[in-house]
Amino acid sequence: MNEKQQLDKVLWDISNDLRGNMDASRFKDYILGLIFYRFLSYNIDELLENLEEGMTGAEIYAEEPEEVKAECLEVLGYFIEPSKLFDVFVEKYQSGENIIEELSQTLKQIENSTYGTDSQGDFEGLFTDLNLTSQDLGIDATAKNKTIGEILVKLSDVDFQFDNSEIDVLGDAYEYMISMFASDAGKKAGEFYTPQSVAKLLTKIISNEKSNIKTVYDPTCGSGSLLLRVAREFDLDKMHIYGEELNTSTYNLARMNMLIHKVKYDRFKINNTNTLEKPTFIENRFDAVVANPPFSAKWSADAHFLEDPRFKAFGKLAPKTKADFAFVEHMLHQINDEGIVATVLPHGPLFRGAAEKVIREQMLNNNQIDTIIGLPQNIFFGTGIPTIILVLKKCKSDDKVLFIDASKEFTKVKTQNILEDKHLDKIIKTYTERKDVVMNENKTEYSKLVSLDEIKENDYNLNIPRYVDTFEPEPEIDLNEVNTNLEKLEQEIKAKEVEVEAMLKELIETIEVEGE
Repeated sequence: MNEKQQLDKVLWDISNDLRGNMDASRFKDYILGLIFYRFLSYNIDELLENLEEGMTGAEIYAEEPEEVKAECLEVLGYFIEPSKLFDVFVEKYQSGENIIEELSQTLKQIENSTYGTDSQGDFEGLFTDLNLTSQDLGIDATAKNKTIGEILVKLSDVDFQFDNSEIDVLGDAYEYMISMFASDAGKKAGEFYTPQSVAKLLTKIISNEKSNIKTVYDPTCGSGSLLLRVAREFDLDKMHIYGEELNTSTYNLARMNMLIHKVKYDRFKINNTNTLEKPTFIENRFDAVVANPPFSAKWSADAHFLEDPRFKAFGKLAPKTKADFAFVEHMLHQINDEGIVATVLPHGPLFRGAAEKVIREQMLNNNQIDTIIGLPQNIFFGTGIPTIILVLKKCKSDDKVLFIDASKEFTKVKTQNILEDKHLDKIIKTYTERKDVVMNENKTEYSKLVSLDEIKENDYNLNIPRYVDTFEPEPEIDLNEVNTNLEKLEQEIKAKEVEVEAMLKELIETIEVEGE
């Protein structure tokens, strides 16, 4: 059993045994927050063990508390007393103690330890969602203590391999929790998790274009796993990561994710804000922007945004009930002249009329739309609708748009469709070669490179089937053969009818004889 399978099993056991009637999205916050607490404790343990050979962390702290605290703050950016680490609370619970009050105080003390330091912004409000006195955890103090204590015990059995930067601990846990509770998790308060296969595809699109990037930005960053995947593709230690997230719980998770991957506080900036209404990086220009914004979200579309530099050049604002193009315009504004945008969208923005058509026309006439990739339906948790990846640039190598229809090629796993490496490789190869691809002798198309003139002839409609012909002709039917088969079948039916009639007659005669 590998690490991910082990984690999945533990999460399954915890959820079955301890969730009770708690809402899945709330239960997820407790699980992920306590995994993060274990990570913070692990770092303190590792640091203290290396301070003085032959002495435990508790012994060193007892002799030089201020020096130890200063060392932890300088190296790690926070401090936890050795007597209040994760494993200590596991032992206390197993010995029969009620740990709720002390653990609550400890989580607050972790945040307080950063006050006045450069890392304060990374930890401020980080454990807001871990209300250990909530009725969600049980009807009384004993029940709450059992719920939290058992979660700690089960998590203590998992080898999280925190030193392995290739393992996305929180991302894996988050995805598994959402997949377990797909009916309500992943939808609450606008949360939307990008499946790892889609995140990998977005990352490959970026790395295919860029051999080196220094800045990456996600305006709707969710758990931050998409940003981390892109950063790891290049050089995590040199990358500057930027993100914005509206939902406070998910914003806290994104910061946890950065820290658990050892991204230093001065290398990432995640803000809790509405990126359309109150953007915080409006003056920044980035090498790459990746995103999976909420589909057809609502926004104010207030008239004053017509003077906003993000939207002004397009002359129209995205509809109040469909902010898809507002996000796209925002992302396009945030890249530098050599930058690239790769974002997930629903199909609607490709063909809807009114203001969205005006915006689409302007982007096409500005030669900013590079590639449109159709994805299979049912690959996102919480929605089965088919989606696309839209790639935009400010400086393109040609004046054409590449259409790729990858919607038919996927692997079905239970109720979810997934993109395997073979599917991703084909998409990236097609994206790189940027040419028409025909799949078989029936001339079924996989991709098409389309001129702006042809798109204009289609009234700026970018619906993929207008350009990529995926029609599979039905096999030819030999009517003479069909007729011959029907005649043969009719003769067989008549023969059976005669046979049945004879059997019925014989049965009647037998009954009459026995009756006499």
